[in-house]
Amino acid sequence: MKRSIVWFKTDLRLNDNEVLFQAIAQSDEVIPIYCFDDAHFKTTEFGFKKTGNFRAQFLIESLIDLDKNLRAFGSGLIVVKGNPAIEICKLAQQFKVEKVFAKTEIAYEELLTQTKVENQLKKFNCHLETFASSTLYHPNDLPFSVKDTPNIFTDFRKIVERASTIRDIFPQPTQIKSPSIGSLNLPSLHELGLNDCVFDCRAAIEFKGGETEGNKRLNYYLSETHAIASYKETRNGMIGENYSSKFSAWLALGCLSPKIIYHAIKKYEAQYSSNESTYWLIFELLWRDFFVWMMSKYPVEFFKINGIKKTGFIFSKHNINLFERWKNGKTESDFINANMLELKLTGFMSNRGRQNVASYLCHDLKLDWRYGAAYFEEQLIDYDVSSNWCNWAYVAGVGNNPRGISIFNVEKQANDYDKNKSYRNLWLYNL
Repeated sequence: MKRSIVWFKTDLRLNDNEVLFQAIAQSDEVIPIYCFDDAHFKTTEFGFKKTGNFRAQFLIESLIDLDKNLRAFGSGLIVVKGNPAIEICKLAQQFKVEKVFAKTEIAYEELLTQTKVENQLKKFNCHLETFASSTLYHPNDLPFSVKDTPNIFTDFRKIVERASTIRDIFPQPTQIKSPSIGSLNLPSLHELGLNDCVFDCRAAIEFKGGETEGNKRLNYYLSETHAIASYKETRNGMIGENYSSKFSAWLALGCLSPKIIYHAIKKYEAQYSSNESTYWLIFELLWRDFFVWMMSKYPVEFFKINGIKKTGFIFSKHNINLFERWKNGKTESDFINANMLELKLTGFMSNRGRQNVASYLCHDLKLDWRYGAAYFEEQLIDYDVSSNWCNWAYVAGVGNNPRGISIFNVEKQANDYDKNKSYRNLWLYNL
């Protein structure tokens, strides 16, 4: 009997999952596993947890949903905690598997973990096979190699839209053959060194993890409310559920794939109509792809103070007091303060808010941008390594910004996007 392990990571779904599809096709039985990597819950050099309360809660909910969906097709999820290079090899030996299937990684730390797992498996004549499953366009369909990817988004977009096509979705399995898998056993937030999450009624949306909830949100935003039809006009909003898609959290953990969203939009356009707004959401997915390829091209540079630039980033000696005031919403700007309080209390912030608070930290306070990126890594429910670090480098002027540095006039931004102070009043005074 040919057995394989499916190592779930940030691809926590059954639909459009090439890793699962290929494992089932090549095996008599598959063993789905998820490993809580101890390294993901440690404190970084910047003083923050790599995973905070909000994302950990969303992750736990997503794993519960994944297990439920796997069991509906005859399988289940085995959850372990520790070092993946040790834990996955233990399971490979226990179940006598020949191959481990997993998604391909592109960022430095994730690649290092992948390599360590692969090397350990080789000692037991077990092979690791990976598949690129987290982007809209498949890397093999791009008209250039990773090292030749244009560093300017507009150049990247024009070439890709002209020369590449988006693949079909991998079908959801109809049956998953597995050995007997016991009931799901998950660590608690406390066992992960974290605290319970408290929902704040002012939050733009109550995120619930899992493929089921991701599909509900997709259907709600497109078919139930038709909110997508005005996305381009509302995307710079800051209050409420539907000013933006809010797909990012489900994308970050792979509960939804970019292709699922793309094909749902195309179906919507065929049934109703296409406009600038329906295209603009696809345009945003292209930005996401672009940063994935940038991280793949520069897997180390995006974590350095100078980013991908040769010139140095000018910042003051790191000032803990100034940074803490920024982090806790106690700066001289009420607009910045409102956004930082929303992030602290909900794990989420609008795209408009993210650009402003990042610009304020880098260019008003002149602090090391990496501390801001590391705090976002801990706090954001929708943290994604490529989007987070590439966006921060972009704002800091050490990334892919073709203009070099774009400094936001925070007061003008507040007047443009919170003219009546409704957002500031919500977070600063509505306690």
